[in-house]
Amino acid sequence: MFAALSNGWELAKESYRVLMLDKELLVFPLLSGIACLLVLGSFGLPLVSSGYIQTLMEDETAYENPLVYIIVFAFYFVNYFVITFFNAALVACAIIRFNGGDPTLKDGFRASMSRLPQIFGWALVSATVGLILKLIESRSEKAGRFVADLLGMAWSAASYFVIPVLVVEEVSPLTALKRSFAILRETWGEALVANFGIGLIIGLAGLLAVVPAGLGIASGSVAMMAVGIGVAALWLILLALVSTALKAIVIGALYQYAASDSPPEQFDPGLLRSAFVSR
Repeated sequence: MFAALSNGWELAKESYRVLMLDKELLVFPLLSGIACLLVLGSFGLPLVSSGYIQTLMEDETAYENPLVYIIVFAFYFVNYFVITFFNAALVACAIIRFNGGDPTLKDGFRASMSRLPQIFGWALVSATVGLILKLIESRSEKAGRFVADLLGMAWSAASYFVIPVLVVEEVSPLTALKRSFAILRETWGEALVANFGIGLIIGLAGLLAVVPAGLGIASGSVAMMAVGIGVAALWLILLALVSTALKAIVIGALYQYAASDSPPEQFDPGLLRSAFVSR
């Protein structure tokens, strides 16, 4: 367990060094976040203005209306499409860097555009799974939520390598899911532990946001309070962008090693080798 944590931490650090070579990769999670907010607004504002949200909050039988689940599915689909599109662009750029190239934002967008059918299909699969989990959760508030959470974690693990498979191998969504699960089975868990390492680093760095926010509040000045909270918010946004980019780089590096047995030159071969059972 301690060895896995150590390897996950090292993978996170080496991914950060890759990100420093291509800082422009942060644009992809930034655009993804903005696009997701636009998607949320495009669905949420009509529901609020029409009063349908209030109906859902006050009338439990409203959830029996199939229209509710059609809206939920549509929201999931558009949201997953946006997220997958930009993550695919980020992973494509990371793989170009791994292979000795110097990726640009144009390279990332070109890669995602060339995989639009696969991204569309994966968004459909993800939206379907998301809707099923929502239905399970709605059946029983406590038990349903517990089961949905467990299934959700299993789904997240099984689909961990789907995006690099879609980008590189140009296969169908279901084939990509099978490949992803096969790769995951070969690991001791460093792929997932690396995410934990990244999350731990980002979480600790996030605590620094308390400093400007606290100083602003302690000053007693409304202007200083606004500045302090604004600085804290910008810091947290930056950390969220970095976290997303690092996770994509880790996924790309582990996938490339699993698929080609050729470790990216930016990563320690022994570190990647130790992440796989059969290597």
